[in-house]
Amino acid sequence: MITIDIPGGDILKAEHLVLDYNGTIAVDGVILPGVRELLAKLSSDIQIHVITADTFGRAEAELSGVNCSLKILQKENQQKQKLNFIEELGKERVIAIGNGYNDLLMLKEAGLSISVIQKEGACPQSVVFSDIVTTSIIDALELLINPFRMIATLRN
Repeated sequence: MITIDIPGGDILKAEHLVLDYNGTIAVDGVILPGVRELLAKLSSDIQIHVITADTFGRAEAELSGVNCSLKILQKENQQKQKLNFIEELGKERVIAIGNGYNDLLMLKEAGLSISVIQKEGACPQSVVFSDIVTTSIIDALELLINPFRMIATLRN
């Protein structure tokens, strides 16, 4: 569990990290450098889930050896599928990271949400519904390893 005590706010006790794949932890279907190592560090504290439309068909092979679950989405209504997924986990216990339009509801409803703006860019509506915005997945994952870094951003 990752506990984040936000001054003037709630205490988040996150049991699940839900990650979008393409545009978030991968570009063109390939996991970004440094992501595997950070996920390995985080996996001892939180359950990691990757949820994706798997546009390039590489997610399963790329995630081989990473301590996470993988969910491949159906083509239709992906926003709702992602929302349903975090609701089943208990959305208040979820940290969600994404960048796309299909991440919007997941980011809006998660206990803590982080948008990343990288090579694919990010959907502005998803960014608006995020608690934090970073310019790299490395920065986003390092925030979870060092939660005190979030205090200035999230305090009331």
